[in-house]
Amino acid sequence: MSIAGRFEQALTSVTEAGLDGPELLPTRLARAIARMLPVDGAGISLSGPEGRRIPLGASSEAAATAERLQFTVGAGPCMTAQETREPVFAQYGDLRRRWPAFADLLQQRTPYCAVVGLPLREAISGLGAIDLYFSGEDSVPDLDVFEAMAVADLVTSALSETAVWSDWEPGRGPEWLHGPTAERRAKVWEAMGMIAIVLELDTAAALAVLRAAAYATDRTVDDIAEDVVEGALDPQDLRGPGR
Repeated sequence: MSIAGRFEQALTSVTEAGLDGPELLPTRLARAIARMLPVDGAGISLSGPEGRRIPLGASSEAAATAERLQFTVGAGPCMTAQETREPVFAQYGDLRRRWPAFADLLQQRTPYCAVVGLPLREAISGLGAIDLYFSGEDSVPDLDVFEAMAVADLVTSALSETAVWSDWEPGRGPEWLHGPTAERRAKVWEAMGMIAIVLELDTAAALAVLRAAAYATDRTVDDIAEDVVEGALDPQDLRGPGR
């Protein structure tokens, strides 16, 4: 069977309850990736200006956590793949050498020890990428790069075709940009605005404040941002020493 045929078969097999709806297409695609390829988890994301990274969907909660950790640290294989438009292969030693903070968090809070980041074709809004996660780093060399890149193209096609053939407001974009993980990440941008106003910072500095608070409290940027937006955390309390 062709790669396209096997991917379609994997996507068709994603029949779990609660995954219907156009906004959850990326989640279904991520689960199909994890079922077809020899990986333990997968995630799909977009990267935009000012460090705005949007998680579209993940194959599991562990894969979603891995993305949040990478965003909290502000660097990692998938973000590098998005920036360079080149595949990034990182076993644990590579993670420790290039992204030590992310490697520590990944080991502590997920079952994964290796990551492959694959850029998506620039046919969708933003610079897309796929994260492939591995529980055993010896599995990384077994990944067929041609097959994985072909699957990435199939994911791009699925998202692009849905955008073309569905109705959506020009300022909003297709529904798959507004799944639950993307909506939660949107609170980060809202919190950045609040922090920027209260602490008189630009948006880049506001994001740095969120990341510092998250790392210092062993939480994620998404967690801290949600507390700020909901009023559980005063932006003034994030003011650093000497300000």
